[in-house]
Amino acid sequence: MLAIKILYFISSFIIVWAMIGYPLSIKIIGKIYKNKKIEKDYTHQPTVTVMVVAHNEEKVILNKLNNLINLNYPEDRIEFIVASDNSTDKTNDIVEQFIKEHPERKIRLYEVKERKGKTNAQNEAQKLVGTEYLVMTDANSILDKNAIKELMAAFTSDEIAYVCGRLSIINKNSSEISQAEAHYWDSDLATREIESRIQTITAGNGALYAVRNKDYYDFDPIQSHDSSMPIYYALQGKRAIANHDAIAYEKAGEVIEDEFKRKVRMNRLILRQILPDIRILNIFKYKWFTYFYFGHRTCRYLLWLSHLMVFITNALLISKHWLYLITFVVQLIFYILALIKLITKSNNKYLLLIYYYCVTLIAQWVGVYKMLTGKAKPFWEKAESTR
Repeated sequence: MLAIKILYFISSFIIVWAMIGYPLSIKIIGKIYKNKKIEKDYTHQPTVTVMVVAHNEEKVILNKLNNLINLNYPEDRIEFIVASDNSTDKTNDIVEQFIKEHPERKIRLYEVKERKGKTNAQNEAQKLVGTEYLVMTDANSILDKNAIKELMAAFTSDEIAYVCGRLSIINKNSSEISQAEAHYWDSDLATREIESRIQTITAGNGALYAVRNKDYYDFDPIQSHDSSMPIYYALQGKRAIANHDAIAYEKAGEVIEDEFKRKVRMNRLILRQILPDIRILNIFKYKWFTYFYFGHRTCRYLLWLSHLMVFITNALLISKHWLYLITFVVQLIFYILALIKLITKSNNKYLLLIYYYCVTLIAQWVGVYKMLTGKAKPFWEKAESTR
């Protein structure tokens, strides 16, 4: 029975710390370090290549290209490359036509012959890059005109190896699902802003980020830069930071099916992401990064297991004390409310947040299943509601 109690309290701590404790602690830490800011140098305008990975993006690629050539950055210091990941629609034709119509701009199309996913396409296309810096951005993201200038301004020292921008959801009021996702991003970005000021972020943003070309690393195609790059650089003693003045505008999924697929994709390596490298635990060497990763990543990646363990152990402890009965009833009510939302399609915002949270837990379970069964893939089908 002692072992059951220990498991109950450990699992409960992980849940509470991930969702309440860590966010509150980071706000307090942010106030303590309120005078610590991200430094910027707007005279730093090195040569840059902006890379866009596209797989069957005929709906958005033309808008993306027009957006890129109108960015506020010296034309003689910026190049563009579209890495087409074995596209079978009109994506390549549209890019080639655009290149012909804009011969004065340095734009290239690189065709990946075998589709192995975004990271593989980035690895292949990076070999063609000759500029000092490399910026990555998604085909469906529209960049603020000063986005590249802002990213480059944040590279104020060799210590900074990675800079990501801020993702701004433009359709937050289109559906309750996009509203829930926007709420999540607003909360998470606030946490990242504080982590960034103090030392380093624990995960990036695939919509917009930059690295020095000489520091680029070929990650396994199953990995994503969002989750892998900040860790890779942090363990080298460097910093991965967020400059939220570099903005990428993007649509969130408007239907739960699209968001669920995205969350499953994000959790395809969830077991590895709980603790991707044992060195992260060395708080004496990595300081705040160890604390940040445990609270922001490890505990979140353990939610799927923690909720199951809390439910089972709580059920076994009901007869031991009335408090266990109360916590078990609270859990039942929580899951019943999610079911009510699913069945009734209620517009209640609190029911929406509970339902959305439960969908995230289920997506984690699916991610675990796919990883254990070898079904995790390095590529995915895009969510049409985000285009």
